[in-house]
Amino acid sequence: GMGGASIAITSDETSLYRNPANLGSIRDVYGTILDPELEASTNFTNQVTAKSLGKAFDIPEIINVLTPNPESFYHAKTQLTPSLTMRNFGIGLIYRNEVSAQMDATATNLDVKYQYDVGAIIGGTLRLFDGRIKIGASAKLLNRIEVNNSALPVSGPTDLSTIGSEGTALAYDGGLLIQLPWTFIPTLGAVVRDIGDTKFDKRDGLRMSANSRPATVPQSVDVALGLFPIHGNQLRSVWTLEYSDVANSRNDTDNAKRIHFGTELNVRDLFFFRAGYNQRYWTAGF
Repeated sequence: GMGGASIAITSDETSLYRNPANLGSIRDVYGTILDPELEASTNFTNQVTAKSLGKAFDIPEIINVLTPNPESFYHAKTQLTPSLTMRNFGIGLIYRNEVSAQMDATATNLDVKYQYDVGAIIGGTLRLFDGRIKIGASAKLLNRIEVNNSALPVSGPTDLSTIGSEGTALAYDGGLLIQLPWTFIPTLGAVVRDIGDTKFDKRDGLRMSANSRPATVPQSVDVALGLFPIHGNQLRSVWTLEYSDVANSRNDTDNAKRIHFGTELNVRDLFFFRAGYNQRYWTAGF
């Protein structure tokens, strides 16, 4: 609901995945079994109504759904991130299955991006100056199955072993959090993702045989600002602005595609109302 902005404000077990420096903000020990996330477009909803959930990520089935609806968009994502975290340390598992697709106007080619990840992660944080500065790092072992084709012929083969790539990588992230001891606690957050680039060259054939490896993920840097006003004994809010991939921003003529903004109103630690802006799209949640 907050536009995807998270790296300066997350202070729970999801810090392990979003900004490892925020592990230093955790106050207790947390163990989560699933931490499920689900995203779905309208076409996905129609698909699940008629078929099993597993078919929602099956490319031949997606083609069947989109062929009668040229130029319509399809998106689906499921993610599970069970973890064990405590102050300054965390370990977890990763399961993520995500697909975005669009059929062209002639219903002959599919623009599709599909990623299916399984892996494990470990992270830690160093607290300095009574926690006002936090420096974190994480390492991931990740196996990925990927399809990234802007013009996949729907009349050709659509099985993953033919059109997809598979490989395993070691990935590293680094995070920084600076929290100033002033009113509203101004906070600066930064994350360097995929340090040195993440290459899926460690092992293939782990989950399927494919003719190629997934694309290398280039190093990127995300930065964010956060404010935490206290309006009363039972009313607080969070405000954050985040900018993605600062190092490569000059390569993009539309900076709005990199902006994430979010705000949250917290009433008595019981009700949370959220609104945001995610790369040109407005968001909301509670």
